[in-house]
Amino acid sequence: MTAPIEVVGAAVVHDGLVLAAQRGPTMSMPGSWEFPGGKIEPGESPQEALVRELREELLCDVTVGEHVETTSHSYDFGIIILSTYFAAIEAGEPQATEHAELRWVPPSKLHGLAWAPADLPAVERVSRVLG
Repeated sequence: MTAPIEVVGAAVVHDGLVLAAQRGPTMSMPGSWEFPGGKIEPGESPQEALVRELREELLCDVTVGEHVETTSHSYDFGIIILSTYFAAIEAGEPQATEHAELRWVPPSKLHGLAWAPADLPAVERVSRVLG
């Protein structure tokens, strides 16, 4: 059995809206929505990984805030341990370099998207906290 994959996601909040990212056609689970982020590299804290991943994927800088949720989900390719944090844009405008689409969504409308299963507990908490 392979080791769990530790990843981070950011519930980026701006003007009362939350950033959702749709997985691109070459990614696993294409078309699913997620909070943007990625794998934690050896020696990185979850917060450092989020700053790096959002700089690489969205070409913007963020400030990482409060922890939202940590969940474990078993996919056919392995077990994902996802830690999600609130984040705010510090510089730049998010751009979809890897994702098919980026969308600013009101917290009350987050459930209207087809989220990746690992993101669902964080979606629930974000919509409850911000809604």
